[in-house]
Amino acid sequence: MSKVKYSKIKKDRRLQRVRRHLRIRNKISGTPERPRLVVHRSLKHTEGQLVDDVGGLTVLGLSTRTPDLSDFEAEGPHPKVEAAFAAGKLLAERATAEGIEAVVFDRGGYKYHGRVKAFADGAREGGLKF
Repeated sequence: MSKVKYSKIKKDRRLQRVRRHLRIRNKISGTPERPRLVVHRSLKHTEGQLVDDVGGLTVLGLSTRTPDLSDFEAEGPHPKVEAAFAAGKLLAERATAEGIEAVVFDRGGYKYHGRVKAFADGAREGGLKF
């Protein structure tokens, strides 16, 4: 991250999230045995990746835009939250098929609430342990 005046960071929500994310990343790291589950949230979609920081590899990635979830129809009042839950569950099922059982959760500077929480709950229900 380039140097930015503190007053600018204080006002910009995106930069505040980046700073929170960097604080989190200083504390956690993924290994081949226990990769880091990274969650990214855009305005429309949610995606997750399993990252091995030691080898610098993305082990597995999934989004709400994947073809397996394209036929997903949400029935409740919060379709994005339900889609994030389904994506987390599918990611966990694919990870357990590859032999990954435990992960380190990286919320990416977002609050642990809404779609991020739903993604984590879906991953837990799918069989991942954090």
